[in-house]
Amino acid sequence: MDEIAAILFLTVAAGAGIPLGGFVASFERLRSRWLEEELRHFLIALGGGILLGAVAVVLVPEGVASMQGSRLAIPIVLAGGLAFFAIERALGLRRREAPQVMGMLLDYVPEAIALGGLVALGAGVAPLLALLIGLQNLPEGFNAFRELHAQRRRSARRTLLIMGAMVVIGPVAGLLGYFLLSEHPAVLGAIMLFAAGGILYLIFQDIAPQSRLKRHWAPPLGAVVGFSVALFGDMLVRSA
Repeated sequence: MDEIAAILFLTVAAGAGIPLGGFVASFERLRSRWLEEELRHFLIALGGGILLGAVAVVLVPEGVASMQGSRLAIPIVLAGGLAFFAIERALGLRRREAPQVMGMLLDYVPEAIALGGLVALGAGVAPLLALLIGLQNLPEGFNAFRELHAQRRRSARRTLLIMGAMVVIGPVAGLLGYFLLSEHPAVLGAIMLFAAGGILYLIFQDIAPQSRLKRHWAPPLGAVVGFSVALFGDMLVRSA
């Protein structure tokens, strides 16, 4: 019961960053293009940096450890990048009205599942992952609010209610990870590595636009491959 309570607390706290970021964005009328341009781009970059930190500090190290250093980690990371690429293409996010929202959910759900699994395994890094998820949700929530609010002229209150409802996704995903992965650490590790590959793709495709060409997807996929090469090299050194 204590573990379930911990999962509920951590996932709700992490998910609260979504409506909190939206609430900050609701004070949008500063009558300045600085808010429109500089602050928005800063927050996008901030979210990308936190996502990259979650990958490097938690998802990849814990994922590899849960898989006992298996080199299967490499194709799993690659599969995550390819899968997120396929999902993005299938949904046509470049042509959809809310790519920021969809991108936010694509990384939030697997991270919450991993968080539940880490609590089940008694990993001390679980609170750190929850903190990183919450921090990344703040700038993502900020940008998602502006995106949703612009659609069909929704009121700020209605948009915030929609974003508040998204918080529920975290506890559901976390409990799913807890009940299904508590006895399968290798599967949990695979999910963390899969999510890491997908997040890397999203970072270089959506968050770091200067690294890609318009209507070309090879550069962000190349970033996933490059990260996987570095991971493989690190594993070779450690096993020598």
